[in-house]
Amino acid sequence: MPKTSKPKKPYANFPLTPHASGTWQKKIRGKIHYFGAWARRVNGKFVHVEGDGWKDALEKYKAVADDLHSGRTPRVKPGGLTVKDLANAFLTAKLRKVEAGELSSNLFYDYKLITDLLVAAFGSNRLVDDLAAEDFSKLRSTMAKRWGPVRLGNSITRAKSVFKFGYDSALLERPVRYGPEFVKPDKSVLRRHRAGRPSKMFEREDLRAMLDGKMIPGADGEALVRADPTLRAMVLLGVNCGFGNTDCAELTLTAVDMEKGWINFPRPKTGIARRCPLWPETVTAIRDSIMVRRQPASPKDANRVFLTTRGTPFVVQKKPGYRYDLIKDKFGTLLSTLGIRRDGVNFYALRHTFETIGGDSKDQVAVNLMMGHVDSSMAGVYRERIDDTRLRAVADHVRAWLWPGALTVA
Repeated sequence: MPKTSKPKKPYANFPLTPHASGTWQKKIRGKIHYFGAWARRVNGKFVHVEGDGWKDALEKYKAVADDLHSGRTPRVKPGGLTVKDLANAFLTAKLRKVEAGELSSNLFYDYKLITDLLVAAFGSNRLVDDLAAEDFSKLRSTMAKRWGPVRLGNSITRAKSVFKFGYDSALLERPVRYGPEFVKPDKSVLRRHRAGRPSKMFEREDLRAMLDGKMIPGADGEALVRADPTLRAMVLLGVNCGFGNTDCAELTLTAVDMEKGWINFPRPKTGIARRCPLWPETVTAIRDSIMVRRQPASPKDANRVFLTTRGTPFVVQKKPGYRYDLIKDKFGTLLSTLGIRRDGVNFYALRHTFETIGGDSKDQVAVNLMMGHVDSSMAGVYRERIDDTRLRAVADHVRAWLWPGALTVA
């Protein structure tokens, strides 16, 4: 699909620059500010707005330029705060968090989708104070037709966070009242939705085919097909430790103690601490992968355990909303070749497998630590550590399920 090019500045001294998110921006006193859109996302693709929206963006910039360049917070328009102004203020705050490394580009893009939806549903010049329960009821109906219950719930939460930001930032004098209908789907709805979906885990036979190989008929007779050394190590990390795509792509050499067989590696997504005992098979697979690992194309990637054949990371966030994920592609190809591919079941299903089988060990606290899940209970507040023998017991339980009769790791 051809990439939508950013617009050129309408004239040499135009004060704003186009941003990859489809907006005009300017960095003032070290902070990024938005002033209007040069493109809208239609069916997942950027489409230029009429005239690239530069006139409207310039008008917005001039209205607040003096305050921003002087370090003052711009006053709200006399008529009140509009939905579009609130959306721009919210995104500006979130973009600062992205630049500070406190928010992922993916999540920023999710917020951008929500603010675009709010502007489209309510109108860019609609006053926030004018919004009523009926408006949010119609918005929920629109969202429910577009998305399933899980995404609907997440989107409602994000939409509410936009208006909460407005009140917390003193842009609004009072909290927004959404009415009784603008709520997340009931838990029973989520349960029925999940019950109708295929199982998102791999059974023992499928995992053994990926790791040990499976004879597949071909033009020249049968051939043994299994994951290559790098992908095999990643699959083992998925079922041994509950690693996902980004976990594998971000894993560092310094986080892996292959002599003692342990990984200490916070989840890249949340920063939550995680500790996992490695099976002998996983250690061997990681060593095999490192043996064929290419030299890093950039010095900043020298500490990554896994690199592509080009010496680049397997998962790269190129811009908000677009993630290059070679693990997903390679794993999907492997499943197709083995004849075990199912819709909606991908590399992340290895986390589901570990959680499901690990839970049968009857030590959910240890499973949670290995998965990198936060324990928000009072016990989690008071618990200072978990003994390694408990973590080892969970790992041994999953290994014995995958390879029945395998000797327990000392």
